[in-house]
Amino acid sequence: MTTSPDRVGSREDLVSFVRSLHHSHTQEGDSWENAELDRFLEALASWIDDADGWYSNAGRELPTNGDWSFFARALRAATSYE
Repeated sequence: MTTSPDRVGSREDLVSFVRSLHHSHTQEGDSWENAELDRFLEALASWIDDADGWYSNAGRELPTNGDWSFFARALRAATSYE
């Protein structure tokens, strides 16, 4: 499907990762559990809300130094950016 999120260490890596997701959706989106935007965004919000559990189950700590506002701005901008 896509590169591992663990390999995303820069903005360029994130761009590549998101493009890889887009390609995956284009090629095999019908196999995605949340292929429609409304379901995707709801699943995204749910996962972010529950992320501490995922990290705990994976034996990791939830990153506390992430720039959450950057991700929020990117999501908002994508609603109108060409």
